Amino acid sequence: MKILVLAKYDQYHTVRPEAEIFISLSKLGYDITVMTNIKYKYARIFKDAGIKIIDFEAEKKLDKIEINFIRRKLIEGKYDVMHMFNNISMVNGIAAAKNMDIKCVLYRGYSANVNWFDPTLYIKLLHPRADFIICNSEGVAHIMRTKGKVKAQKLVTINKGHKLEWYNDVEPYNIRKELNLPKESLLVVLVANNRNMKGTKYLMECTKYLDSKDNLHILLIGKDLDNEKNLKILNKNSFKKNVHFLGFRKNALNIVKSCDIFLLTSIKGESITKSVIEAMCLGIAPVISDIIGNKELVEDGVSGLVVPSKDSEKFALAIKELYSNRTLLNKIKINAPRHIENNLSHQNTVEKYQEFYKSLEP
Repeated sequence: MKILVLAKYDQYHTVRPEAEIFISLSKLGYDITVMTNIKYKYARIFKDAGIKIIDFEAEKKLDKIEINFIRRKLIEGKYDVMHMFNNISMVNGIAAAKNMDIKCVLYRGYSANVNWFDPTLYIKLLHPRADFIICNSEGVAHIMRTKGKVKAQKLVTINKGHKLEWYNDVEPYNIRKELNLPKESLLVVLVANNRNMKGTKYLMECTKYLDSKDNLHILLIGKDLDNEKNLKILNKNSFKKNVHFLGFRKNALNIVKSCDIFLLTSIKGESITKSVIEAMCLGIAPVISDIIGNKELVEDGVSGLVVPSKDSEKFALAIKELYSNRTLLNKIKINAPRHIENNLSHQNTVEKYQEFYKSLEP
């Protein structure tokens, strides 16, 4: 089976779970070609793995020159499957495959912006031509079926699995020393950008239920989290001195490795969040909101704690429970990476892709 992959493999750590799928499939005998910018690090890794590279990256939706280029490559390569991952590639790839005998496979990795009556919903226009849409969680598949009106037989759920060994070289950064915190302090960390969907205001609100006398500190990594709205909420209570805004940090994973609890307060729009998986691989206890997709990530009370979305008091209670019950905290720290290995492993993902591609054979 000849497979053409259209994707943007620019940020090494971000794209690794996806890129490694096709390296593993190539080793299993699949004829893989990847269309991406040759300058990206993973382009070189693909070549070293024996995967063919087409040096091209779609940059503008419905650009005739780009569509014609993709179409020429489809004709030349005589591919059986075109697998498209990012939005621009999906739009231009679908257009390029018009009236061609090729299986078109799209990808959907988040649950936001799906409404059949929204004229800007590109997936609505594309899926009549798409043969399948790979969803990275059952939650996303449900949203696509109910709100996107995509037929169930077109939807396939395959997570992007991880390998624990990918994180073996992540060394803990001594953030306690940087912030002059006691060595025995319990650290809660949140990594996010300043978007409403991340629900950081509920983290700010949850601090009013926490005791500033406890040896407990919250670290926030990401741009503009110390914005006026968040500070206005935070400044109303005494726990504010235990909250530390670190801004954007290139060594975010190293800081996470030094923490005890990883917090996710998102209220919508996500699916299986990569940052949570990374934290679990590092042996950090996740406390996450029960939004679509993410609640599939952990077994509540075993490999993490799941909290109702937008419930600031419940988030505070979860943090306090792990602060006071170190036996439970340590159990979750041990179980978190085991859960990834047993349920969201790279090997499991590759096997599911094999099953999927076999189902496409005549």
